[in-house]
Amino acid sequence: MLLSNDVAIDLGTASVLVYCKNKGILAQEPSVVTVDENTKTIVAIGEEARKMIGKTPNNIVAIRPLREGVISNFEVTEKMIKYFIDKAVGTDWFRKPRVAVCVPSKVTDVERRAVEQATRSAGAGKVYIIEEPIAAAIGAGLDITKPCGSMVVDIGGGTTDIAVISLGGIVVSTSIKDAGDKFDDAIMRYMMNTHNIAIGYSTAENLKMIIGTVSKDTPESEFEVSGRNMQTQMPTKVKVKSTEMYEAMKTPAESIVNAVISVLERTPPELSSDILDRGIVLTGGGSQIEGMDAIIEKQTGIKCLVADDPIRCVAEGAGKYLEYRIGETEKKFSLKDILGI
Repeated sequence: MLLSNDVAIDLGTASVLVYCKNKGILAQEPSVVTVDENTKTIVAIGEEARKMIGKTPNNIVAIRPLREGVISNFEVTEKMIKYFIDKAVGTDWFRKPRVAVCVPSKVTDVERRAVEQATRSAGAGKVYIIEEPIAAAIGAGLDITKPCGSMVVDIGGGTTDIAVISLGGIVVSTSIKDAGDKFDDAIMRYMMNTHNIAIGYSTAENLKMIIGTVSKDTPESEFEVSGRNMQTQMPTKVKVKSTEMYEAMKTPAESIVNAVISVLERTPPELSSDILDRGIVLTGGGSQIEGMDAIIEKQTGIKCLVADDPIRCVAEGAGKYLEYRIGETEKKFSLKDILGI
């Protein structure tokens, strides 16, 4: 059985989600840590740290310890993982929690070991590494145990993972760096080049979520943002239209579509027909960008469905995996047990 202090973690570039049995998602906060450079101590983690971005004195630095799906700062990542484990199960551990952590499908062995080591150093007992497409598929409610193809496109903050799954395993997959962060970067460049205004990541993310679109057919809308005029260096405001967001965001979107097509081209014919019948399932925060499902469907000719709760799919799927895969005696369950079918 899964003990109450065993957790599943979606260790994302943009956010961290923590799942516990019978409790659901107990933590969902940004993957941001603020550090005092003078004392080398942690000032804040998660949502509290995000609120400090761009508003701190010179000695306080905001760090995102994961970049493009992998660890870029081991020590800070370790402290961040410990913070989230403590937040989920408390600090007075009866036993070290067993932890399932999700990683992109194409991480190297070195990157995989880094995640495992950081999680152990954070206080975990046994660590289970799960590939994100598998967790996303389980969290989306797909039956991946049958000998037929299921395709998942998980658009996260640092990576987009695309996989065809059959009989509980990945048959064909790819992982690309075009994801939520690349959309934010593209919006910031567009605002600089077109409006001559510098905006921060938080503003770019707001633009993406409120009027961002990757489809030409999106109804016109606009949103006012604040930034710094690069000529006068003074604060200023400007109204931005959704058509401008399409121009800014279309290049990363095209990269995702091309990656989906690439995976389909390498998929065995028998599984291709299954995908044509069952459709492509989109998960992750990036799947909620206006028009994302439509452009994939248009370019592939295959229906696309966005999961009911796409942001939580990976964490919940990892939780289900952990719940049924790990017992007191480490008994191995089948994927049918995991999925409850």
